[in-house]
Amino acid sequence: MTQYGLMGFPLTHSFSQRYFTEKFAREGIQNSQYDLFELPDVAALPDLLQRPGLRGLNVTIPHKQAVLPFLDRLDPSAEKVGAVNVIRIEKDGSLTGFNSDYYGFGQSLHDWLTRLGRTTDGLQALVLGTGGASKAVAAVLTDMTVPHRYVSRTNTDTTLRYGQLSSLMKSYQLIINCSPVGTYPHVDQAPDIPYDLVTDRHLLYDLVYNPAQTLFMKRGHDRGAATHNGLRMLELQAEKAWDIWQETTN
Repeated sequence: MTQYGLMGFPLTHSFSQRYFTEKFAREGIQNSQYDLFELPDVAALPDLLQRPGLRGLNVTIPHKQAVLPFLDRLDPSAEKVGAVNVIRIEKDGSLTGFNSDYYGFGQSLHDWLTRLGRTTDGLQALVLGTGGASKAVAAVLTDMTVPHRYVSRTNTDTTLRYGQLSSLMKSYQLIINCSPVGTYPHVDQAPDIPYDLVTDRHLLYDLVYNPAQTLFMKRGHDRGAATHNGLRMLELQAEKAWDIWQETTN
């Protein structure tokens, strides 16, 4: 049996497990299963790697950076982001780290802008949140030459506070929520941006996918903005992870 899985803590729900289980059934992929591995401490990773047939892992909170010392090499995607969410176990037992968040967000953003008939020319972005996902988003924006600023609840040399956004809303038309605010069951919550300054030129991208329309998206939609949730990004990064695992090297 070939095994894949998700490591993190806690794992209260998993898009990945459902996606891959359905993928295996739909595509007739035999003798493969996808499991959840709750690891409160990343130090348990070497023991997990002893499982027979384990070929690849997804990595989620809080281990996306903590796994770095355990890896033998990093793909350029992981180097750019500084975090790993896919581990490929090579045939010789060595470990290669990748970041499929980078691919999933980049491809989904490109496709969305294309459908809208928009380009990145003159586009500037606000990245809400400073967690692991925001680093992948920022790496994509950098490669797309889209100037961007981080936004958080506290002001630092590299971040803005939510209360400072009013004067920036006209210039920063792409707003990307990389925080968990608004995720089910907290559907009555939304990032604290000045929604009254959102216009039909704004683009609101929420990495949250449950619910399908978050309050962040609804408030933007009500002001005429184009909105996008995180489901397509997750699908793309899952398929990228599968491609990575199938390219196991000697």
